[in-house]
Amino acid sequence: MTAIKRIAAAAAVGAVFTGTALAVAPTASATSYNGCEYPRVCFYQTQPDWTIGMPDAAYQDVTSYYQNLSSRAYGADWVYNSRNDDRAKLRFTNGGQTYYKCIPPNGTIQFSSASTVTGIRIDTAAAC
Repeated sequence: MTAIKRIAAAAAVGAVFTGTALAVAPTASATSYNGCEYPRVCFYQTQPDWTIGMPDAAYQDVTSYYQNLSSRAYGADWVYNSRNDDRAKLRFTNGGQTYYKCIPPNGTIQFSSASTVTGIRIDTAAAC
């Protein structure tokens, strides 16, 4: 299937589902979801990127520290963790304060416009 057909198909599917239905991830599998290939944590800058399943950046390395995000991931609105057994910890700012949020395996999070995602750490532990 060509890229244009895939994008069109993803947009059509995305138009059918709205609101919180998009935030529900499928059961664990070693495939992909919403354009995010296993075993990555994908960043979507905008709602339209999320809706059509076009991640702007992805990370997959397990680290013992927070990695600063690239310009393509920094400040993303949506983040999806396609990993089956690993949690993703995100560092973000809101109102000048730094906070941390954990995404479980196959989990999704949406950030408000007041928050700016700045870092990621992927751990081998599954529970948040």
